[in-house]
Amino acid sequence: MHRATKIVATIGPASSTPEILLQMIQAGADVVRLNFSHGTADDHRQRAEFVREAARQAGREVAIMADLQGPKIRVGKFESGKVTLVSGEPFILDADCELGNQERAGLDYKDLPRDLKPGDVLLLNDGLIVLNVQRVIGNEIHTIVKIGGDLSNNKGINRQGGGLSAPALTAKDMEDIRTAMSLSVDFVAVSFPKNATDMEMARQLANIAGAPYGIKPKMIAKIERAEAIPALQGILDASDGIMVARGDLAVEVGNAAVPALQKRMIRMARESNKFVITATQMMESMIYAPVPTRAEVSDVANAVLDGTDAVMLSAESAAGKYPVQTIETMAAICVEAEKSEQSELDRDFLDRTFTRIDQSIAMGALFTAYHLGAKAIVALTESGSTALWMSRHWTHVPIFALTPRVGSERAMALYRNVTSLHLDTNTDRDTALQQALETVVSKGYASRGDMVVLTVGEPMGQAGGTNTLKIVRVGEPY
Repeated sequence: MHRATKIVATIGPASSTPEILLQMIQAGADVVRLNFSHGTADDHRQRAEFVREAARQAGREVAIMADLQGPKIRVGKFESGKVTLVSGEPFILDADCELGNQERAGLDYKDLPRDLKPGDVLLLNDGLIVLNVQRVIGNEIHTIVKIGGDLSNNKGINRQGGGLSAPALTAKDMEDIRTAMSLSVDFVAVSFPKNATDMEMARQLANIAGAPYGIKPKMIAKIERAEAIPALQGILDASDGIMVARGDLAVEVGNAAVPALQKRMIRMARESNKFVITATQMMESMIYAPVPTRAEVSDVANAVLDGTDAVMLSAESAAGKYPVQTIETMAAICVEAEKSEQSELDRDFLDRTFTRIDQSIAMGALFTAYHLGAKAIVALTESGSTALWMSRHWTHVPIFALTPRVGSERAMALYRNVTSLHLDTNTDRDTALQQALETVVSKGYASRGDMVVLTVGEPMGQAGGTNTLKIVRVGEPY
């Protein structure tokens, strides 16, 4: 069954062996996420090698995403590993504290006291613990516990409403970008960007670090700061795609605000010709259970119906008991949700103008395939831009993008409703079109007599050169 929505799977202790990775890819993982918040450079290097080998065995290209840690502000370590905070009791966050105890905890971000004032609310451990700031004395933040609970080593800290000054790219992130480029990753996800400038800086660093390897990765902005919401359009313009990172975002803006923000972000991304990933706790119960909750099934399905390009697994595939089964289950939910999705192509095209020839051809192919009931759209593309534009509109007609560039093939692993395939370079248009059709037919995506819409650029081999649309029936002469 053709699945339009892509799946991003994080790898970790539960999924780092070649055998499990192969099973995950066969189950439907399209992109593998390396979480740079955990592990060493050597860990990531070995996992990347395993992913490439597993993809080779599976017979298809799978993209790799490097997800940077960013300025995650955390408490330090405790003498006993954890403490229990009691509501109504005082508690101190102390930038000078080495080992915490029942009365105080250290901070990994030493400038946090400068960002706070009396009346601020701090949320620890994903909002499970709430502290009210009473006063700031030097490097000490004196608080009263509003909602208590167990607080263990290195748990995160957020300020309600956002506004912390920590830069989006830390020294660790800059080093991790260099490591990621040496692994030839396809995507770099930037944590906690506040504005377009953060993304532009990250892209520049990635391009410089990637130059010796001949790569320019696609840049993904993780939207998880309150300040990013009013700056969203600028961030989109500076990025190739965004991630609806619902964990830290929910802590900063409140859980109730996130569903509407998710819909808005997905809509804005698609209107801006950017891809979008929906993430965080999508199948959380499957860390421990072989089946998801009904609420999780609805969550994944609603993200699909919102138009997300991809849904993401974090701990479910990195540390859970059922990484392969979770991917299989998520894939089945996506397919079922897509069956009921209504195409609004005609409405999408009202009042739209296209100034580029290649974009006009892409939209013409979509419109033609939809109204003629074509079996497939086959796009011969160098950069993947034609496929990206087509994928911004839902038609129930699968898009097959054939490219000679492995980098483009992997980048399209995140584009909704696009199946990327390899096609050797051929400068003769008719020969290339014939090879493209044969490739699609040989893989079972179309058969003799099916109507197929083709797009190609002449002369071939130039990015941005798509200028021809052709309608053919498989098996009939041109």
